[in-house]
Amino acid sequence: MAERPTTNWLDCMSKEAEELAAGTLDPECACMAGLFPEELLTSTDAVLNTFECELPGLGEADDAQIFGVVERVVLALNAVNGAHNESAYETDEREQLCEFIDQSLTEHGVDIVALTARHGLGRYQITNKWRKW
Repeated sequence: MAERPTTNWLDCMSKEAEELAAGTLDPECACMAGLFPEELLTSTDAVLNTFECELPGLGEADDAQIFGVVERVVLALNAVNGAHNESAYETDEREQLCEFIDQSLTEHGVDIVALTARHGLGRYQITNKWRKW
């Protein structure tokens, strides 16, 4: 099952907190809490919850329905990013979000390669039309 990026981000925050508590990490080098404030994690998880609720049955859906689900999740993530001064997601986070979308669709029977090819896109361009993060 595709792992939510927020799960990974929380794990990184936990490891950093452990290192700080153990004294093995200089507090000046700690950055995870600043990168992932609670509001960002909560908002991102809410978007991903909605996305996951739309996944069942997509393997039998037409292209327009699938792209509709992708558009909605991307626009919702754009809104989260906008609420965080357009800097909610750095390069690694963007890649994790795109990978999560791809894996989740694939796990629900969507052939991403065939879908994107039918529309003149590369596999990893499925979010590009709407993505601002």
